[in-house]
Amino acid sequence: MEFDFDAMPAADRAKILLSTVVPRPIAWVTSLSPEGVPNAAPFSFFNVMGIDPPIVVIGIQSHPENRFKDTGHNILSSTEFVVHLVSEATAEAMNVTCIDAPPGVDELQLAGLETVPSVKIKPPRIKASPVAFECKVHTSLTFSPRQAIVIGRVVHAHVHDQYVLDGERCYIDSPKLKLVGRMHGSGWYTRSNDQFVLERPEWADWVRAGKVADGG
Repeated sequence: MEFDFDAMPAADRAKILLSTVVPRPIAWVTSLSPEGVPNAAPFSFFNVMGIDPPIVVIGIQSHPENRFKDTGHNILSSTEFVVHLVSEATAEAMNVTCIDAPPGVDELQLAGLETVPSVKIKPPRIKASPVAFECKVHTSLTFSPRQAIVIGRVVHAHVHDQYVLDGERCYIDSPKLKLVGRMHGSGWYTRSNDQFVLERPEWADWVRAGKVADGG
């Protein structure tokens, strides 16, 4: 079946995109309002997009009341934020921070989450999260009404000790993190414990096996 996105309502486009682009990693973002009120919210339009410099990108959609979400407003105002990754152990608390609270409400308090100071930026980080990236805005793009893409440069990373296999070599025990991702319809998530390995093919091996002629 074909879908003409130029002729479809936004809600229908969202159904197609959110049902097919899965699983999506979750950026659990903490930020500070201009008045210094902490805010936490999850975003699944998110990924890492570079390593030199280390870049993360978050797509922040508009609030149903046609205003910037608190996270978007805070990041664009302060240029600082923390991205946390969500584990199975923190999923319930993350879900609480999805609540449609009015501006100025501290979702961290609602979820019973303890925070600790960041090292290089002002927004606090969530102590229970196994991984946290302190970020400063590299650039941002606002589009449509009250929507934004935030491109952040990671300036400091925190990984709980129990997930570090070799600190000097920067080896992390990814399966042990038990991270979760976002799936299709409202409220659906996935675990990351069902995995398989595909070795990246090498051209020289294909030549030796006679699958291709040497030189292309």
